[in-house]
Amino acid sequence: MPTQELDGPTARRILGTPPGFREGPADNPIAHGLPAGSVTDDTMQCLLIADLLISGGGTIDPHRLAEALAAWEREMAERARSELLGPSTRRALAAVAAGEHPSHTGRTGTTNGAAMRITPVGIATPVEPLDRLLAAVVSADLVTHDTDIAHAGAAAVAAVVSAGVSGETFEQAASRAVRAAARFGFADMFEEALRLGSLDAIVDRFGTGVETAESVPTAFGVARFSHGDVWEACGHAAALGGDTDTIAALAGAMVGACTGLHALPPDAVQKIREVNGIEFESRVDGLLKLRRR
Repeated sequence: MPTQELDGPTARRILGTPPGFREGPADNPIAHGLPAGSVTDDTMQCLLIADLLISGGGTIDPHRLAEALAAWEREMAERARSELLGPSTRRALAAVAAGEHPSHTGRTGTTNGAAMRITPVGIATPVEPLDRLLAAVVSADLVTHDTDIAHAGAAAVAAVVSAGVSGETFEQAASRAVRAAARFGFADMFEEALRLGSLDAIVDRFGTGVETAESVPTAFGVARFSHGDVWEACGHAAALGGDTDTIAALAGAMVGACTGLHALPPDAVQKIREVNGIEFESRVDGLLKLRRR
């Protein structure tokens, strides 16, 4: 949270050694004034998708998704946090407000908003058959990110999360992510992220911006080089600069799904609960119930 939109050296200075939760700095254009441990739009929209999946019995209706996102946008505006809304989602909601059908409003969405909120789909949907998982991904993306690149990024993340819930390591799940992205024509960037020799090389190649083609393969690199340590993955991602909260959310979701809650520091988990007051357990139960159908 405190390092999003900042450069790498500034991010590392803020996080300290070892990296940990910090308050949003006064000069951060997005996170200023937020208490240490505050979640960002990535977590908020994941919860939104989780609730829609559970209430819809595993189906996300585009009208309900558009309404939920519009309500969340209004809430953020009331809290003076309207800058949290990503460019693709902002355009799509404006089109819905102008009368366009929500199943048609995501056709220009190429940013990472689809991938950042897809984790609940991976939890609720088995990785096989792949067609079922991909259909669930597209349904969650449709309103704001109905493009092949956005679907590919979201599908890759969802595949790793789903495989991790089934007990696979990130290394085992990575090939599933490549296969999922290939269905939308974008296997190459994930293959490359899994082939390059260092995280620095991956960041140099892809970057840390909000486009799917930048932040999602970079998050794969972070996950790959975290050695199965979810806290390390989050810390490395937060220190990169750029769209740090999303890269950390993606890497943390993928590694975390493969390692489980016990792999996170208990004090960090408690901090998140105390600062944000979010109830996770019933949502997890609801998503896993969908998975067992």
